[in-house]
Amino acid sequence: MRKIRVLVVDDSLMFRELLVQNLSRDPEIQIVGTAKDPFEARDKILECKPDVMTLDVELPRMSGIEFLRKLMPQYPMRVVVISALSDKVFDAMQAGAVDFVAKPAVSSQAQLQEFVRTDLIEKIKIAANAQLGNVRRKDLIRTDHHLSVKNKEHIVAIGASTGGTEAILEVVKGYGTDIPGIVVVQHMPPGFTAMYAKRVNDICRVQVKEAETGDRVQPGHMLIAPGGDRHMKLVRVNGGYQVECFKAPKVNGHCPSVDVLFDSVAKVAGANAVGIILTGMGGDGAKGLLAMRKAGARTIGQDESTCVVYGMPKVAWDLGAVEHQEKLSDIAGRTYALLNKMR
Repeated sequence: MRKIRVLVVDDSLMFRELLVQNLSRDPEIQIVGTAKDPFEARDKILECKPDVMTLDVELPRMSGIEFLRKLMPQYPMRVVVISALSDKVFDAMQAGAVDFVAKPAVSSQAQLQEFVRTDLIEKIKIAANAQLGNVRRKDLIRTDHHLSVKNKEHIVAIGASTGGTEAILEVVKGYGTDIPGIVVVQHMPPGFTAMYAKRVNDICRVQVKEAETGDRVQPGHMLIAPGGDRHMKLVRVNGGYQVECFKAPKVNGHCPSVDVLFDSVAKVAGANAVGIILTGMGGDGAKGLLAMRKAGARTIGQDESTCVVYGMPKVAWDLGAVEHQEKLSDIAGRTYALLNKMR
């Protein structure tokens, strides 16, 4: 079996060596080079032809984000960003990175080994299979859609993973303030979801925040499940919808889990919901989307041609959970079309 060729880019010699040492233990990974800055990285890319590059955001001589912006148009490649807690990581995703991991505050070799084993290696393997043509963000023309039928019982639920930060943004850019309340699970490390919510809020017409228990689900508003150790579910309180964030074991290897959210929407909202499953590795959300469809909800899956990773939508499609499979640019319009057919 051909190994995944990896280039490690980080300005810290110690961190580079630790990454190389721990990544090399995986039999499916081959380290083909290291670099301390983007200029070295550029030369190593041409020389070593890596499949995946790990890239620190903060680098000397040129930032990792600026490097990505210059690199991707000329030499598209799969990149996993390693970042401290900063909203700059979303600039890196917009510039073309496949995914990111939170840089650990390493105090021991054991902690670094755990970070590499549980986080970084998984992201590298996912990135190695990402569709390169869909890594770069596409600027979509925002089309104005309108609701002809307004019902306070309606709700939109979205789930995504790898590539989802940009995919969710592009879908929500197509929504106006008349869209029913939106609840979202995007697999993301703790701390980053609040920054992501602010980013989407600043760009889109809907109001967006990181969810807290007791937050009301309202038209023109979007709630994003917090990353970390809590799931998010929909609950009905006093004739309306609220969210509840609660600690529980991982489901499908994730916390928060899309399945947990979708299952709760199926039970609480039933036929008043639209479920949307976007790009991501694995099958989280597929069974929940099927439960939603069986409960009478309308469902949408992102198509293979526009996914960074056609994993979650494919599993959902194969299960029969997806009613309409759409290109990313058509999902907002399909959402409105389905809502306008609902009572």
